[in-house]
Amino acid sequence: MTGENRVPERAIARLRPHARALVFPSISLVVLVGATTFGAFALDELWQSFAVLLAGVMAICVLWVLPLLRWLSSQYLITTRRVVLRNGLFVRTSQEVLLSRSYDVTVRRAGLQSAFRSGDVLINTGLDRPIVLRDVPRADLVQRALGDVMETSTTSIATVRRRVEMTDPSLRRSRTDR
Repeated sequence: MTGENRVPERAIARLRPHARALVFPSISLVVLVGATTFGAFALDELWQSFAVLLAGVMAICVLWVLPLLRWLSSQYLITTRRVVLRNGLFVRTSQEVLLSRSYDVTVRRAGLQSAFRSGDVLINTGLDRPIVLRDVPRADLVQRALGDVMETSTTSIATVRRRVEMTDPSLRRSRTDR
């Protein structure tokens, strides 16, 4: 640490992908419960009823439980200093981006995202690919908040360099030295 007083990091937003990702799994849950119940009571043989119940439970696990767990396991945390992306069901992946190293924030919308005011928020860090917060609700608000936090970020390397150059002009590099 440089000995300077730093403002403690605060959480600004905790986000998940838009909940509309659960619409089709929820519809399939209702249909599967109805079909499994009908099939279990319509068949005469006990082993056939158990087979239908087992198939229904397996289908519910695949078509409803797994998408629900996948949605629950995706989280985006925006703080005053960084953005943390956490996702993964069986293999947990965590990715952090310092806001002081980010250059710009872009919102990309496709399909129904415009109707639901959601979108993909792309944070360009100057690397090969931008960091993507997928299908974030109220993407415009997230973009404005990230822009404001990036603008007021005091941990920027460029800001520190500017302060040092202003105090000691001999450290300033000319354009030809770069």
